Amino acid sequence: MSKKIVLEFPTEVPEDSSKDKEALRKGKEAMVLELLRKGQISQGKAAQLLELDRWTLFDLMAKNDIPMANFSEEELKHQRDESANREK
Repeated sequence: MSKKIVLEFPTEVPEDSSKDKEALRKGKEAMVLELLRKGQISQGKAAQLLELDRWTLFDLMAKNDIPMANFSEEELKHQRDESANREK
């Protein structure tokens, strides 16, 4: 089920702007990336919403300084310790 989001702009914005496909695409992209940044949607969902493959999404995330993974300090320590143990 899809949802419709309506944005309101001041009257100074030209009416034709609401039909600018590139502006609408960038607006949708900004919204999806912000939801991803906040952890409210998954990478898979973001890729689906933006109609991108995962690799293109990863490039877009890098361009927008969105980390691929968001681990807590504790999780990072655990990963480091596990990796060190495997190397022994």
